Formats: sequence, C-alpha cells, structure tokens
Amino acid sequence: LAAVFSAWGFALYGYGDAYAKGQVVFFLALTMIACVFCLTHLRPAALSVAAIGVGPYSVFFFFADHGHFRAIAVILALVAIGMVATILRNYNDFAKLVASQRALLAEHGETLRLGEENSRLANQDPLTGLANRRRFIARLSELSGSGPVAMAFLDLDGFKIVNDDYGHEVGDALIAYVAKAFSQCLPERAVLARLGGDEFAALVAGPDALREMLGFARAVCDRLEHALTIGQRTVSVGASIGVAAAAPGDCDAHELLRRADVAMYHVKANGKGGVKLYGGELDLDRRRQNALKQEISGGLDRGEFEVHYQPIVDARSNAIVSVEALLRWPARAGGPLGPDDFIPTAEEEGLIDALGLFALRRACEDLRDFDKIAVSVNLSPAQFRDPDFERKVARVLAETGFPAARLSLEVTEGYLIGNPERAASVIAALKAMGASVVLDDFGAGYTSIAYLQKYGFSAIKIDRSLTARIGEDEKARVLVTGVVYLANGLDMTVTAEGVETEEQAQLLRLAGCQSLQGFWFYRPAPMCEWLGRGLLGSTPAAACG
Repeated sequence: LAAVFSAWGFALYGYGDAYAKGQVVFFLALTMIACVFCLTHLRPAALSVAAIGVGPYSVFFFFADHGHFRAIAVILALVAIGMVATILRNYNDFAKLVASQRALLAEHGETLRLGEENSRLANQDPLTGLANRRRFIARLSELSGSGPVAMAFLDLDGFKIVNDDYGHEVGDALIAYVAKAFSQCLPERAVLARLGGDEFAALVAGPDALREMLGFARAVCDRLEHALTIGQRTVSVGASIGVAAAAPGDCDAHELLRRADVAMYHVKANGKGGVKLYGGELDLDRRRQNALKQEISGGLDRGEFEVHYQPIVDARSNAIVSVEALLRWPARAGGPLGPDDFIPTAEEEGLIDALGLFALRRACEDLRDFDKIAVSVNLSPAQFRDPDFERKVARVLAETGFPAARLSLEVTEGYLIGNPERAASVIAALKAMGASVVLDDFGAGYTSIAYLQKYGFSAIKIDRSLTARIGEDEKARVLVTGVVYLANGLDMTVTAEGVETEEQAQLLRLAGCQSLQGFWFYRPAPMCEWLGRGLLGSTPAAACG
C-alpha cells in the first residue's frame, strides 16, 4: 500500500502548478510519517512503510524541480531515521514486557503443576497409584455420616519373608501386583488404598456395604490361594483381613478403622489367612494381648524370666550328655505363665528376638563351665528371619566365652519349607561357627528326605507324638527305625523326645536312637536344682546365679 500510494503521488506531481506540487509534497510526507507512527507496535509493518514510502520519497524530491524540495526530502529522511530508532527501542521494551509476561505465566503454570503434583503425592501412593492413608481417612470421614459403610483392613501374610529373602525390588513388585489384583476384586463405587508397607484398606458405602465388603475379602483370599509369579520367582503370600461396618452416627472414621484393624489382628493371632468380621468381643482379646505384650516387655526388664533345663541322656548309658534350655516365666506378677501362652504373643508382637537371645545368653553362661555337657536352644522362626541373627549368635558366644562346638540350635521344619534360601544361608553360617543345627519335631509334619540332604543338619529330634505311639503302633516302630537308619546314613545323630515310659525308652534304644529325652528320665528344672542334685558335675557355686 505504501508503494502504491507513493507511486500515485509521484504520478500526480507532474500535473500541478507550484502550489499543487507543494500540496503533494506536504501530503505525501505527512501521510508517510503518520503511517509509520501508527504502526509503531507492528515493527515489520512500520519499517516496511519507512523503507518503501519514505526512501523513494526522499530520493525523488531531492532531485525534483532542480532541488526546490531538497530540504523537505532531507528533513523527512531524518525524521524517518529518528522514528525508526524510536520504533526499535520501543519494540525492544515491548518485547521484554511480553517475554516477562510469558515467563510469569510459565512460572504460574509451573506453580499450578507443582501444586497439583504435591496434591497428588499427598493423596496417592507412589508405588501402586492407589489412594494413600491420608486420602483414605479423608474419604472415610466423608462417608461415615452419610449412610451405612463397610471397610476391610488387609495385611499380607508372608510379605516380610519375601522382602527379606529376595530383596526390596521383588517386594515392591509383589506389592504392585497384589494392588492390581485387589483392584480387580473391588466392588463398584468402592475405594482401595495402600495404608503403608503391606497394609491395604478398602471402603464401600451403601445399603449392601457389608455384604459387598465381605465378598471382596473372600475374593482376595481366593486370589492369593495360589502361588504368584513375580519376575523370575514364584512366591506365596496370603492375607489376613478384618472387616468392620457402621451405620450413620455409629462411630467416626478412626474408630471404624480401629475396629477393622482389631478384626484383622484376630485373624493374624489365630493362624493367619482368612476373614473376620468385627465384634465387641474382639476388643477384649486385643486388650488381653496388649496387656500381655506389656507384661512380657516389663518382665524382661525386671528379670522375671528364667531358663530351666531338661537333660538329654545317652541311650545306652543313661548318662547326661546335653541339656535343652527351656524358657519359663515363674516370677510373673499375675502368676506363672507357660511358654505355650506367652511365646505366640511374643512372636506376634516382635518380642521373641529379645526373649530368644536372653535364653541363649543365659544358657551359655550357666553351662559354660560344664566341659562335658552340651546345650540345646530352640529357635523361633521369627529369629531365623532376622538378617542379623547369625551375628547376634556369634556375639553371644564371644561375650560369654561359650564354645560353639557345645551349642546346638533347634529349628522346626515349617520355616525351612517356606524359606529354603534363607534357611540354607543361616544353617551354613551357624555350622561355620562350629555350632550344630538340629531339625526339631521330626515326624510331626512332612519333612522330606531332600531337606535332610540339602541343609546338612547335625542331628534330628523325633517328635513326642511319634514317640508316644511307638509302644502300641507297629508302624510307628518301623518308621522310627527307618528314620534312625536314614539319619545315620546321612551322618546325623537321632534324639527322641517325650519319653515317658521304660518301654518307650527300650524300644527307642533298639531302634538305634543315640539320645533320649523325657519325663521318664528328668523333668525341666532350674540350674540351682541340678547343681544341688550334683547331676551335672561339680562347678563353682557362682554358676547358680
């Protein structure tokens, strides 16, 4: 347009008189300057008009009519140059303003994005993508007062074993796998959350909430009945599930969660793997369990526990060759409590490690000076799973000065079946110290010959249930004889426990057992009693501490 306008003005210029020519010159100059000024914020357009319009104008009128308009041409060129400089400066300022606004908008957008990300992280479990504890509690609070609700509290059985044996990578993969499996079992409108670790919770509202949640819980148990393939490994886990339901106004969110947790704990304490609906009677059991937990912890601090010893005799000579250390709680404030009553609670509440180390240390201290007497200490599966267990045993032996060659550690077959790799590692480490490892309760379960070969036990101990049948069951006698023959062939000795009659003792001798243990010979008793009877040999009186 600038080029056409200039050409049109130049064409008219030749037809006018001096006055008309002056008007054309003035009109063209004023129009060019006005256009450039009006296009200041459109830099390409303003510069184009200045170049296409003002340039030709200045050149044309510099030479037209023998230079009569030369001054105007020069002035217009100078004005154009000044305007161009002003346009460039203003445009740079304008560009900086636009860039600043863009940066501000980008920063605001990033702030919003980070805010959304923080909100997501605050309400979502990063591993599974499920709601986390915070979001679950908030949702539970929203639904608690609006109608009937039901929730399930799920805790995986065996997850810690998988995590310890195969590492956190496999553990995380397992959590992600079961989270997906749980989601597939979830009723419509239900919420599933990972509360932390291997704990999950599900929530549903509506008139059929309890029925739907119980169905979900059973579906989860059915889903976990079969082994799971995680990467290159096959693992087995179960679930202990507590279910609780509430009507509007019955209880708040935290109380409902507590009830479901109590029901789940009841499943854990009674064999694991299953579903339990909360009832008021469960609170009584939980309070008793918590009270016993506090008693055990306090009893250790106050020195209420003792170690009693039951001798193990040579099957031929009846001479005492070893003693089994048995934990007892005679000084309990509420009266003595048997190991069958407090050991399960100690295992469930994470106190068995302290109790087990106490028994081991006390036995090593008590028997240290009896050079010819070995000592046998039972191990809980919970202790066996402790990754630091071998070092703790070595530390006790070093601090007490007890010879490792006189120490036998008894382990049951249940842990071996579920944790073969970890079991092999622990047994190898204990044997490398010089200690013996004994397979306890042989014949009570389903131990295979492959286990005897794989783990290289020093001895096996025939369970009392098999010993009790040997006098009246021909098959039991044949079985014991076969076990002894097999164990001896694998360089293992055999001890039979639970011997209560002379007939049993004689039959076990004939079967080839090297050692016998039971009430027929000796009952468990404190160290002071054995010293008083002089059955373990002479030793300084200080041993009766």
